[in-house]
Amino acid sequence: MSKKIIFLLVLTITFFSCKQNNEITSQEYFNIVNQELTGDLAYETTAFIEKYWRVVGNTGFNKSVYRIAEQLEKDGYVLEENATKNDVLTYRIETRPLERPTWESVDATVTINGEEQPLLSHDTNRNMIALNSYSTDEEGDTAEVVYIEDIKKLAETDVKGKIVFAETHPGRIFKTAVTDGGAIGIITYNNPSYLQPEKNTTSIQFRSIPLDSVSKAWGIVMSFEAKERLKSSLSKGKTTLNVKVETKIYPSEELTIVADIKGSENPSERLVFSAHIQEPGANDNASGVGATLEMASVAAKLFKDGRFKPKRTLTFLWGDEIVSTRRYVQEDSIRVKGIKWGISLDMVGEDTEKTGGTFLIEKMPDPSAIWTRGNDKHTEWGGRPLKVEDMTPHYLNDFVIKKFKEQGRRANWEVNTNPYEGGSDHVPFLRGNIPGVLFWHFTDQFYHTDNDRIDKMSKTTLKNVATGALVSAIELVSSDENTAKQVLQSIQQAAINRLEEEQKQSQIAIENGEGLETQIEIIKTWKDWYVRAASTTNDMVKDTNLIKADIEATQKAISAKAKRVLEALETI
Repeated sequence: MSKKIIFLLVLTITFFSCKQNNEITSQEYFNIVNQELTGDLAYETTAFIEKYWRVVGNTGFNKSVYRIAEQLEKDGYVLEENATKNDVLTYRIETRPLERPTWESVDATVTINGEEQPLLSHDTNRNMIALNSYSTDEEGDTAEVVYIEDIKKLAETDVKGKIVFAETHPGRIFKTAVTDGGAIGIITYNNPSYLQPEKNTTSIQFRSIPLDSVSKAWGIVMSFEAKERLKSSLSKGKTTLNVKVETKIYPSEELTIVADIKGSENPSERLVFSAHIQEPGANDNASGVGATLEMASVAAKLFKDGRFKPKRTLTFLWGDEIVSTRRYVQEDSIRVKGIKWGISLDMVGEDTEKTGGTFLIEKMPDPSAIWTRGNDKHTEWGGRPLKVEDMTPHYLNDFVIKKFKEQGRRANWEVNTNPYEGGSDHVPFLRGNIPGVLFWHFTDQFYHTDNDRIDKMSKTTLKNVATGALVSAIELVSSDENTAKQVLQSIQQAAINRLEEEQKQSQIAIENGEGLETQIEIIKTWKDWYVRAASTTNDMVKDTNLIKADIEATQKAISAKAKRVLEALETI
C-alpha cells in the first residue's frame, strides 16, 4: 500500500471520527439537510390532510393522526409500548375521552325561494356551515329572513320561527336570536378586510356557534358574493330561504401523537416542535403538520446514518391547537423541567405570490412588543402592547433568526419577523417559562377561508421552513460550550445592531417632539434584555464556568454600546 493511499485512509478515518463526535459544522448541516429534505413528504402529507374539515376527535383529525403514525413507522420509530431501552426512535398515540362530542360537516345548501341557483353550496363552500351546527331534516328548513342591521335591536325584534341575517360573528347573536328569540337558525357575514372579500368574493371564513343540544339549531356563514345576493333579494321585498344542513355530532376521543429521538447524554432535556392538526385549511394547518413530519423523517434518517447524534431529546408533537401543547407542558412536573425550547409551526407552506403573505418568525416577547417602530411591525392579526415585566430575554430569538436568514440567502427566500402576538402553540411554552417562537405566514388573504386549499401551497416554502427549523433544532439539541460561545458572539452583534437602530428611531422621535425620558427607557430596556439574554446561554453547558468569561465579556460590550447611545441622545 503506497504512502499516499495510507495518508488518504488516515485522513478519511479522522474525518469520519470527527463527524462521529458531533463536530459537523452549521454550514455542513445546512448542506446535508438541504440535500435530504426535499419538501415532497411535507407536501404529500399536507395534500392528504387538507381534504378533511378537521376538529379534534372527528374523522379527518383521526385519519391525520394515523397517517402520521404510519409514516413514523416507515422511518423507524417504534411504538413506545413495543420499544426496548435501546430504541432511540419512539412514538406514542395518547388517547383521552372528549368531554364534549366532536363535530363534522357533511353537506349543505341554501337556496333563495324562487331561484334555481343555490345561494351557497357545501360542494364549493365547505366553510358555510358554522361549527357545532345541527342537521335539518331532509327537506330542510324554509323560513323568512329577517335582516338585523343594528344587532343592538335584535332582542326587541320578533324573530321566532324565522332566519336571522346579520353582518357579525354568528356566535355573537346566537343566544339572542335562537335561544332567547326562537329563530330556527342564523345566517351571517363578517369577512375582515385583509381577506380582500370584494376580490375573493367566494371566500368564507369559518365560524362557530355554541353547541346547543336543546334547540339543535344551525348557523350558516356567507361569502361576500352570497351576502350581496341576499341583500339584493331583501331590497326587493320579503325573502324566504330553504336551508338544508347535514352534520355529524357524536362522542369521540382526543388523539395526540408524540415522537421522540432520545438524546444520548441528557435525554430528559429536549426541544419540542408542535404542530396542530385541527382547522380545515391547507396552510392552516395541514402545512405545519406536513413540515414537522418531514423534519421527523429526515432527522430519523440522519440518526440512522450516524450523521446526527443528539445529546438532548428531539420531540415532535401533533394534536389540538394550544390544548395538546399546554397539556404536554403542564401534566408532567418532571418532564417540563427538561423542556428547554418550544417551537410552533403554524401556516408554514404558503405560495406567497398567491396568498400575499410573507414568512415570519414571531419572536418571544422582547421590547419590540412594547415599542413597535422602525422595521418592527405587527401583522393584521395584531398584538396587545406588552409591559417590561412581560419580557422574556433569551438567545432563541436571534439564534433562529440567524439560521433562517442563512437558509434565506441560500434559497433566495424572504424571511421576516414580527413582535410577539400570541394565538398559537408557542403560547403554552412561554406561559410555562419555556423559550418559544412561532414560524408562520401573514397576512394571508385566504386565512381561515375555504379557499385555503392545496393550490395555495408551495413545496419550496415547505422545504425552506422545515430546513431552517431542523438545522436550528439539530444545533440546539447538540449544543455545548462551543455552540454557546458562537451564540454569544451572535447576541453581541445583534444587540449592537439593535441599539444602533433604536438610536436612529429615538433621534427621529426626539426631533418629532417626543420626550427624552421615554427614549432613555427604550434604550435601557433593550440593553437589559440583551444582557439577560446573554446569560441564558448557560443552558447549553454542564459547567457554567466554561463560558462565564465569555458571557461577562458579551454583557460588558453590550452595556458599553448602550452607554454610548445614551450619551449621544442626551446631546440632542
